[in-house]
Amino acid sequence: MDKAAGKEPRRTGTTRCGIKLFVLCHGLLQFSQLLYSAYFKSIITTIERRYGLSSYSSGTISSLNEVSNSVLIVFISYCGNRVHRPRVIGAGGLMMAVSALMLTLPHFLSQPYEYDSVLHNHHDICSLQGNSSVQESCGRDENQRLADTNNLWVLMGSAQLLFGVGSVPIQPFGISYIDDFAAPGNSSLYIAILFALSVFGPAIGYLLGSVMLQIYVEVDRVGFGGEQELRPSDPRWVGAWWMGLLITSSCLLLTSIPYFFFPRRMPSEDNESECSDQLKNDFKKPETSLLDFLKMFPRMFVHLLLSPLFLMLVLAQCCFSSVISGLATFLNKFLERQYSASPAYSSLLIGAVNLPAVAVGMLVGGVIMKRAGLSLKTIPRFSVTMLTISTLLCIPLFFMGCPTHKVSEVNHLQPDSLSTCYANCSCPASAFNPVCGSDGVEYISPCHAGCTNFTKEPNNTHRVQVYTDCRCISERRGHALPAPCQNNCRHFLLPVILILSLASLIACLTHNPLYMMVLRSVSSEEKSFAIGIQFLLMRVLAWLPAPALFGTAIDTSCIWWKRVCGKKFSCAYYDNNILRNRYLGLQVGYKLMGLALLSMLGWRMQRTQEYDLDKRPHRLL
Repeated sequence: MDKAAGKEPRRTGTTRCGIKLFVLCHGLLQFSQLLYSAYFKSIITTIERRYGLSSYSSGTISSLNEVSNSVLIVFISYCGNRVHRPRVIGAGGLMMAVSALMLTLPHFLSQPYEYDSVLHNHHDICSLQGNSSVQESCGRDENQRLADTNNLWVLMGSAQLLFGVGSVPIQPFGISYIDDFAAPGNSSLYIAILFALSVFGPAIGYLLGSVMLQIYVEVDRVGFGGEQELRPSDPRWVGAWWMGLLITSSCLLLTSIPYFFFPRRMPSEDNESECSDQLKNDFKKPETSLLDFLKMFPRMFVHLLLSPLFLMLVLAQCCFSSVISGLATFLNKFLERQYSASPAYSSLLIGAVNLPAVAVGMLVGGVIMKRAGLSLKTIPRFSVTMLTISTLLCIPLFFMGCPTHKVSEVNHLQPDSLSTCYANCSCPASAFNPVCGSDGVEYISPCHAGCTNFTKEPNNTHRVQVYTDCRCISERRGHALPAPCQNNCRHFLLPVILILSLASLIACLTHNPLYMMVLRSVSSEEKSFAIGIQFLLMRVLAWLPAPALFGTAIDTSCIWWKRVCGKKFSCAYYDNNILRNRYLGLQVGYKLMGLALLSMLGWRMQRTQEYDLDKRPHRLL
């Protein structure tokens, strides 16, 4: 066999591993990565409830992966053409699979979940003993709850940091690899398909969360068949948040393996015959030394930051990414608190309605990019128009909210005749078992309603049917039902999610054009590095601080905190008007800043010849 014959099978095999197959594999890996991310965000309020976290704390945990990612992403992206990109992507996927598995450890290392219940003990029932409300005890169980929360921070923090390291090469290496070997006319469409395919990961992640949150958290200890006192709509209910993490870990593992079989370089779609020369020359290129790298890094970094086009474009993307981060992390909680939706139902709505709209917007945006021939000068105008419409659609949401529940001793004062109705009931200071009185007022627990008796359901002795003989309820023969009082405006829930979804679809029409604008505004030598800088700024200025900022805005609307051993745990009651105005107002504020930056960018590009498309045809998108 001659040399030519010996080389032919290798080239043919490489051709079979074409760019379309890589797009498929990369879409599946990003699908799995975003499946995990979305699932984790769908269970974040459940983790809050289980371990007593504030929204600021849960937002911080959810964004910790951005810390390690931000530290490494620029260096990884700079080395994009100097390493075997597919294999590095595969190794990163395996690290993410391990981190998803680590996130389940708090469940297995913590004590079983306990909640206030009259069936476990009679502390939640008014026990007339002539004593005032007892001081909160701080015994072994309470101290263990605090220890479990501290352990949660260590385990989940470490897992999130590891996940951030593993996710570093996924987008920079994957997108630059596609852009290098795809035909120029197909690159934008492939990247649009990539994002559209991967965005179904969040949709299915939320749907998976909807399923898992209907299963009781201790299912591995009590089994599926055991009768439960709590219903999924009960504020004390905690779903099996850990089960979905096992599934996402498996998906990450399986989708990482194919990358170890892709070549370092592959035939370009427009000239596959160059494959063997590319493979040969790839290993003859001189490697940049670490010293040269350290010398070149600051120069290229400053060069990109001093580019007005690049800087304004990336800062605008940071503003819109902050909105996405706030929605992804806390939209679940917003729907739960504002419209009394269960965690499972709110996850279902997000996964079945909102995120498919995002996917459609991204895909249609890619088609518009290809068909309409949007240029560097027309993209800002197109984006400003679409994002203005999206922002205006959000205005009605400020007026589509539910009033705050009337909760005794929280935001509703009892008449003087009833102000001491539970003074002799010895109610625990940490009691939380909400009931709805027959007077329409919600009480923190049956004890705080002065109820001295209860009746069990005839068909399920594990559940209370009604609390009776309630001294704090002014009506004759006052009683209370074992659930929070329902809002009378739950009919707003579906219109709100539809408006949010339409606004998201229109905003996402700009995602692919803005992204391709970054790729085409820098030289080919700077492409990987520019992507790295872009993602660094987006992480440092958006994905890292935004969840904590939105969490702080939510926490400031809290009107009653649960406490353990005198320490503040999770929030039990919010002022709905403040919650709605601050959560939505922060999103609109970010959008207005992004629109201002894009308007400035468009104005500048109309008055400069630097991006004249007739003079620079190679910059056409």
